[in-house]
Amino acid sequence: MMNKSLFLVGEIGGNDYNVPLTSLVPVEKIRSFAPSVISKISSIITDLIGLGAKTLLVPGNLPIGCLPVYLTMYQSDDTGDYESDTGCIRWMNEFSRYHNKLLVDELEKLRKLHPSVSIIYADYYGAAMEIFVSPSQFGIKNPLVACCGVEGPYGVSITTKCGHGEYKVCDNPQKYASWDGLHPTETSYKAIADGLLRGPYTQPPIATTKNSCSKLTELVSSVEYKVLYDL
Repeated sequence: MMNKSLFLVGEIGGNDYNVPLTSLVPVEKIRSFAPSVISKISSIITDLIGLGAKTLLVPGNLPIGCLPVYLTMYQSDDTGDYESDTGCIRWMNEFSRYHNKLLVDELEKLRKLHPSVSIIYADYYGAAMEIFVSPSQFGIKNPLVACCGVEGPYGVSITTKCGHGEYKVCDNPQKYASWDGLHPTETSYKAIADGLLRGPYTQPPIATTKNSCSKLTELVSSVEYKVLYDL
């Protein structure tokens, strides 16, 4: 069973960063956690391989600078703090890319140690950024506003959360990228999944790996793997 299964290893690390970020811990301090997070991911992969796993899909971090909760908490009057094409917080997305770079490097080391195992990087960041760069392509009207929350520029309040207090829910969640300011909507998840399964955001392409199940080969894309950002 182990050598015929596809293991989704993560996404791991999100809450290791979310907790200090919501507590306003300086990003320099949070960056120091990243190597430990990557080390834990690596040890989990190694343990699974030892148990017989042959195909593992390992996701990177999402572009957290596009999350309404952080856009609310870290609002700035300095336009340089924001990406001009998306409105996301620049330094937060840079942190996500830093985590992902460490992860990609570690996966390459593991591939050399285990050449008979398919270790696939799932570029959640790249797939998700498609939504924020071209939201209309996915039928999304408000990529940086939460569907469930409160009134305000990002639909999020520090004191009132989705499901608690005087919150509201939008009438058309399919037109939003964020459900509650922290978690994606089904529309976003579908876009990310399509980017991984049918698009260019797995490395190597998930449908062409030698250990992939037959169903996955039906999803192979003619588009080569690409990166929207510099790791």
